[in-house]
Amino acid sequence: MDMPIPNAAILGGKARIVARLAAVLPADAVISDPAETRAYECDALAAYRCAPLAVVLPRTTAEVAAALRVCHELRVPVVPRGSGTSLAGGAMPTADCVVLGISRMTAVLDTDYPNRFVRVQAGRTNLAVTGAVEGEGFFYAPDPSSQLACAIAGNIAMNSGGAHCLKYGVTTNNLLGVTLVQMDGTVVEFGGPWADAGGLDLLGLVCGSEGQLGVVTEATLRILPKPEGARPVLIGFDSSEVAGACVSDIIKAGILPVAIEFMDRLLIEVCEDFAKAGYPDCEALLIIEVEGSDAEIDEQLAAIIGIARRHNPVEVRESRSEAEAKRIWLGRKSAFSAIGRLSDYMCLDGTIPVSALPLVLRRIGELGAEHGLRVGNVFHAGDGNMHPLILYDANKPGDLEICEALGAAILKLCVEVGGCLTGEHGVGIEKRDLMGVQFSGPDMEAQMRVKDVFDPGWLLNPAKVFPLEISAGRRAG
Repeated sequence: MDMPIPNAAILGGKARIVARLAAVLPADAVISDPAETRAYECDALAAYRCAPLAVVLPRTTAEVAAALRVCHELRVPVVPRGSGTSLAGGAMPTADCVVLGISRMTAVLDTDYPNRFVRVQAGRTNLAVTGAVEGEGFFYAPDPSSQLACAIAGNIAMNSGGAHCLKYGVTTNNLLGVTLVQMDGTVVEFGGPWADAGGLDLLGLVCGSEGQLGVVTEATLRILPKPEGARPVLIGFDSSEVAGACVSDIIKAGILPVAIEFMDRLLIEVCEDFAKAGYPDCEALLIIEVEGSDAEIDEQLAAIIGIARRHNPVEVRESRSEAEAKRIWLGRKSAFSAIGRLSDYMCLDGTIPVSALPLVLRRIGELGAEHGLRVGNVFHAGDGNMHPLILYDANKPGDLEICEALGAAILKLCVEVGGCLTGEHGVGIEKRDLMGVQFSGPDMEAQMRVKDVFDPGWLLNPAKVFPLEISAGRRAG
């Protein structure tokens, strides 16, 4: 994958850059030994790698600001990094950049249960936010599959979702405020612990901006009371297309489960082998969860199962205990790691209208056959957020390029049926050359003008989001 040519002057001045950073940060916060920076040369899109010039690991907003002021003065590009779980290359460095990781910034700064918010440093992991408030009967709703490891900062950068986004929304629906450090070290705050702020929606601008506008160091998040109860049901079908049609009918009926997750046979088998969740033997599986009182759950599940029966399911099975429900979700949330035991893979996240699920699932199978690669499907079916997993052999010459071509064809298909390139992983480097499929030239120019305002030197997270040929002039400027 093409990357911009490193700045030779920056590379030649590495010792000076590291010394300046070391002068404003604690002794253990600057890493420059190539053996130690190697751990930061890629994120979860591990097919592409590049060692950075140096890495800084601050612990406070003030330290982040100090590091950015140095890099701004020396014109050194900066790549913000949360936990490195990005599947789109969102935290991949360039050879002339400093990686600014916030993994040491994990503190809980404030909790307010009557007003239902928590304020945390943005390096805290997603699951640890719920861990901080669950003792009082609350939880943080967005739940990406990587929630055990992914940082809130990365969730904000990519506007991450999760299995329960159908009912509770994605990060932007649960984000109340941020502390943002701009490239020149200026610290600003957007939003706050209230339902909505007046004026321009700058918070909405930051959420999903992929580290292009600043480094998020603190976040105020909405927390919710735990539901009275929840119960998933497993529904197996003899084809992916039929399962997709069932999802469409459930949504058309006006029923709002807390989650509708889809898995095809490949994913069912590898996840069952990994988690022993008791998944049925079928071609496609829906995991549908509802919540509320026992009476509400029974009523909702009866309606859902009634719709599913019209599609001749292979099996319908309600969970019988909390332990069984946990195993069901462990299998689903282990999908990416489980498939990694089988093969190298690339995970996409195009989003489509729910009504297009049967067509798109069929076409993905056809496209995989045309390119000679297997594709497994696991995704948030309720909101049409697809996650095709393309299996390939990283050691086989040409296989990665075939995988990339197949991925591009699938994402173009998503746009063609009325969807978009990314639902929650972001554009990063993975989809930047496909931006023209969804956006016109004027569309992208408008987006780049926003970056011009926040980061005039285009030093933040270089080579991401925008095609290199249209952003090169701004980087040079």
